[in-house]
Amino acid sequence: MDIGLYFGSFNPVHIGHMIIANYVIDNTDLDELWMVVTPHNPHKKKKSLANNYDRLHLLRLAVGTNERIKASDVEFGIPQPSYTIDTMTYLTERYPRHNFSLIMGGDNLATLHKWKNYELLLERYKIYVYKRPSYELNDLVNHPNVVMLDAPMLEISSSYIRQTIKDKNSIEFLVPDKVNSYLKEHPIYP
Repeated sequence: MDIGLYFGSFNPVHIGHMIIANYVIDNTDLDELWMVVTPHNPHKKKKSLANNYDRLHLLRLAVGTNERIKASDVEFGIPQPSYTIDTMTYLTERYPRHNFSLIMGGDNLATLHKWKNYELLLERYKIYVYKRPSYELNDLVNHPNVVMLDAPMLEISSSYIRQTIKDKNSIEFLVPDKVNSYLKEHPIYP
């Protein structure tokens, strides 16, 4: 089975994340796409993150009954902070019959050279890259394992959603309906 791994803090998950996931699963040969909740991205401050299980729950609400997109907690049981190469290696060893690919935004591709063992990621895995507004792509777009996708671009971020909640404004239409309903009843982001 060909599985794409879409890593993120998903703090919280929003419609931009879901549009990308849906676009990738519909426009590639991937059988499934796993949206992997990252407990601690080494490039972000951990204190700004909601609880891991709250973020996972919101992601599961967003994914709903989609059979090709899954919410994953695979990084919850491995050492922190989470390095992509370590998770990819772990999954490849745990599921030897699956072929794993990486899904990332152009902003991540632009800084990939700063990632732990990025050369191994490029060598071992196909990397699907969706463009992001305001980011210049580098020479890695020409790497044989990098596949550029022409996915829709939205200027929306989880930090914008959190600020909107903090300002006591509506996040309706910015997050999936079930996520919006849950956050109204459970103030994860005060």
